[in-house]
Formats: sequence, structure tokens, C-alpha cells
Amino acid sequence: MGINAAVIGASGYAGGELLRIIAAHPDLEVGPLGAGGNAGRLLGQLHPQLVSLAERPLLEADDPAFGTADVVFLALPHGESAAMVERLPDRAVVIDLGADFRLADADEWTTFYGGAHAGTWPYGLPELPGARDRLRGAQRIANPGCYPTAVTLALAPLLAAGVVEPADIVVVAASGTSGAGRAARPHLQGSEVMGDLAAYRVGGTHQHLPEIRQALAGCAGTDVSLSFTPVLAPMPRGILATCTARLAAGATTGTLREVLQAAYDGEAFVAVLPEDQWPHTASTLGSNTCQLQVVADAAAGRAVVVAAIDNLGKGAAGQAVQNANLALGLPETTGLAVDGMAP
Repeated sequence: MGINAAVIGASGYAGGELLRIIAAHPDLEVGPLGAGGNAGRLLGQLHPQLVSLAERPLLEADDPAFGTADVVFLALPHGESAAMVERLPDRAVVIDLGADFRLADADEWTTFYGGAHAGTWPYGLPELPGARDRLRGAQRIANPGCYPTAVTLALAPLLAAGVVEPADIVVVAASGTSGAGRAARPHLQGSEVMGDLAAYRVGGTHQHLPEIRQALAGCAGTDVSLSFTPVLAPMPRGILATCTARLAAGATTGTLREVLQAAYDGEAFVAVLPEDQWPHTASTLGSNTCQLQVVADAAAGRAVVVAAIDNLGKGAAGQAVQNANLALGLPETTGLAVDGMAP
């Protein structure tokens, strides 16, 4: 018998990706599946790609079957996880893919999400300094957002090393439409998205902004100022984040590369690409890998770091399983792909 892994929010994109990974995981066994409004349907009706699990029924979120799970993945809309956690047994490891427990500042939560702040759990970005010590054996883990994962992996080592300045950071990041969830919305229809790029939640209003600031400030040792512009791209999945920051005195491309390479040496899921090779979202498809490249724009006095991830992989489900592996005492890379798929 494997470790019983439940997924609540199984009907969404992140839930489907979680199940694809769990089904192939040598130590996890797919347990009860919850799907809110889709309860009573079979999984195959919503995720026809999951052939091996097609006959599994979707349950109401309050079904007592969830009390039998060893690990529970919550793939719910922001603001819904906190109430669900109260129904789960204390012994279960819970990985929340929503934002409910990511922020330490209650005022930031209220400003960007509304409602009462549910608290703060260990932040599940294992590649950050000291993170693994907090995640190994943890019963509760807050899985990072997709944009924060890409931006933090790109900039955190440079800020920690002092080779870029914490003021005047600018990020423009393009995401595939799956990042907005599976709910039917007119602006996400194929006829609206194809052949188009559109910025959204511009001017410091995106809900991931305080999470990015929090993560980067923790590495910089001081507050950071950040302008973040997300862009909706005509692709199903993937994030390409272009991050720029002021260079510290004397910093060069060689300096920046040395810092990133030293920070991620031995990391299975972060690849600093060879010089002149730039990240592509397509290269990360289906993987748990973040690809990075960096260069110093000497004329502008800025570092330019480009990061690519699969928003449903390292940006959501893959990272959640990576965190579950740590919490359960399994090898961190178990069941996760380093390599992407092409074409």
C-alpha cells in the first residue's frame, strides 16, 4: 500500500496535473478526490487525459473519506482552503496550492484578497536558503504561486549576494491561460486569446505582488520595491518572466552568472542555461524545472534575468509534490520530471 494522497479541487487544471503526477509516483497512491460543484461525476468526464483514473468518482469536499488520507493537496480557489483545513485530521500532511497561508502580513492579505487572514504556513519554495529545514516533516505547507516561483528563483540569489539593488525591480511576466483557472470566462475563450497579448491587473494590483515582495525581501534582508506587470499569452501553459534590477557597483554578466550558478549548483529543478541560450516556456512543458538566464545590460545599469517554468508544474502541481516528498521523508525528486517535452 502506498501513501494515500487525496486531492480536493480535482476538477481544475492544477488538480488534473496533480493527479497525473501522483498516478505515476512510486510511493503515492491516489486516494479520495473532491470537486465541489462537479461532485457525483467521474474524473474521466472532466480529465479525459487521465485514462487510468477515469472511473474514479468525484466526492463532496466534506466526505468522510478525506479523513483517511495521509496527505491532502488542496487545489482550491484562493480563500477556500482555510475552511477546508478545519475538516481534515491533524495527522495528515496538507499542501495548499492556494494563497490562504502564504502571506505573513494580515493587512496585505486583506488588501489583495479580502476577508480574514487565516495564518501563515511554511513557504514551500525548497530552493530558498533554509527552506528545506522548515519543510522536512512539516504537517502544513503553503505552496507558492506560479508568478512568485519564477520571479523569486530568478532574483533571490542576486539580492542575497548584493549584486543587484533591492530598489526599482521591474518584472514583466507572460502566462498561459491555464494560470487563470478552468472557470469559463469570456476573455479566456480561444477566439479572444489567440493572436493576442494583453496586460492585466496593471499598476500594483495583482494578488501575487505581496507574495513576491515578501519572498524577495526575505532574501535581500530588506524591503524591496517592485513593479510587476502580468501579461496573458495565447498558450495553454507556461510562464516567461523578464526580471530587471539595478546592478550593484562593479557587477558584470560574469558576476551575475557566478552567483546564480553557485546558488543552484546541485539543484535538480533549476537550470542556469549556457551563455547565449535563453529560456523557452515550451522547453519546460510537463516538467518541474525552472530555466534561467542572466545578463548585465551595462548601458542601462541593470541586470536582466529571464525565467521560464510550466505554471502547472513548478508553478503549482509539480512543486506541491516536491513539497510533499520533503514533508513525508521521501527523496525530493521522486515522481517528478526534470526534462520537458518537445515539440
